[in-house]
Amino acid sequence: MTASFLHRYGTLLAFVVLVLGFSIAAPQAFATSANALNLLQQITTLSIVAVAATFVMVIGEFDLSVGFVASLAAVIAFVMLGEGWPIVAAVAAGLATGLAAGLASGLLVARYGVPSFVATLAIGTIVSGLAYWISGGSSLFSDIPAAYTALGRGDILGVPVLTLWMAAVLIASQVVLTRTRYGRRLHAIGDNARAAHLAGLPIGRDRIVTFAVAGALAALAGLLLAARLGSVQHTMGEALLLPAYAAVFVGTTASRSGTANIGGTFLGVAITGVIVNGLTIVGAEPFVQKIVTGAIIIAAVLVRRFGMVRS
Repeated sequence: MTASFLHRYGTLLAFVVLVLGFSIAAPQAFATSANALNLLQQITTLSIVAVAATFVMVIGEFDLSVGFVASLAAVIAFVMLGEGWPIVAAVAAGLATGLAAGLASGLLVARYGVPSFVATLAIGTIVSGLAYWISGGSSLFSDIPAAYTALGRGDILGVPVLTLWMAAVLIASQVVLTRTRYGRRLHAIGDNARAAHLAGLPIGRDRIVTFAVAGALAALAGLLLAARLGSVQHTMGEALLLPAYAAVFVGTTASRSGTANIGGTFLGVAITGVIVNGLTIVGAEPFVQKIVTGAIIIAAVLVRRFGMVRS
């Protein structure tokens, strides 16, 4: 098995090995249709947050606020629903919150030259404080209409609603990044921002828009997670940050160019989801999942660097 084969198909091979391994270790619990449907629902919100991270990574930046934004969007929606606001208004407010947070990050990065790590960490910290303040630090779960929770529960023709949301986001994002002028500009910026600037591309505007898109997607993930759980905690989205970037980094190893891409990100999400689901089923402690997730990121980066050196 050559190095080039492993570089091209190693990520997919790893996914297959993981599925087979957990199927052998826990055939009565892991290798079932019920668990497969459960796994699809579990990775939905992670997939959407990972797509948000993918957009930003395509232009060579990072957004560390996505998990915090997911939490705040859900908190705002639940507070509004509890006060009797229409579902459409609550969802719109949640999405607008994510959009605003993304715009703020984009402005700091594109207009004022603040490194994306610093800008999004600062915005994320502010957003986290707002989520705590608005929620009062307590869980929110009362007076939530069934029509809202239906957004994250149930199924349509046997397919979980959350899976349909995930598929819609993945397909739309793939089309945007590969079939539109905007998407091609993002790849140009990520490949060589200076050359893109000299070519007359609107780098600043596209960066701002991309962070705004990431914020809106993170907010959508938070809203769907809240609908599925039927409750909100002000920290509920923070746990999505590390697995999301682990998935994106793993996904870069599935690309010849080593760049972030939607297909690779979904494969990374699937691998991360299988690991968490499988370890939970076999009774592993939660800290083991964190260790494995961190190890995945390191391995993905090393594989990506090895591939770049080989090429």
